[in-house]
Amino acid sequence: MENTELREALQSLKSTKVRMTPQRHAILEFLFNCESHPTADDIYKALEDKFPNMSVATVYNNLRVFKDAGLVRELTYGDSSSRFDSNTSDHYHVICDSCGKIVDFHYPGLDEVETLAEHVAGFRVRSHRMEVYGTCPDCIKAQAH
Repeated sequence: MENTELREALQSLKSTKVRMTPQRHAILEFLFNCESHPTADDIYKALEDKFPNMSVATVYNNLRVFKDAGLVRELTYGDSSSRFDSNTSDHYHVICDSCGKIVDFHYPGLDEVETLAEHVAGFRVRSHRMEVYGTCPDCIKAQAH
């Protein structure tokens, strides 16, 4: 059963004349059903049994297509691997220092940050991002044992 966001993403790609291959569909479906903000390598490993002839390059190329179409957001956090998020709405992330897990959260009080930054600094602000770092519940539990 495909969720509404995935159906809308597939329709959006069709309208831009992007051909829907089985691999492309599987990558997009994986992203929309995954809450872990996977890397391209994570996606490749999850789908390699289903598509043994698919390469990591195929995953990267499709992620670029999805990013260019505005269907996914690329997250870069200073390490060598980008992560991909199918939630393109404005939201923030909490990141575990131990395992690297990334969890979405939204705090409406931060919506005015851009307006305030423009007013105080005189910039024309394009966007902002915020990350909160700590230890996730699973790692806290593991450290306690």
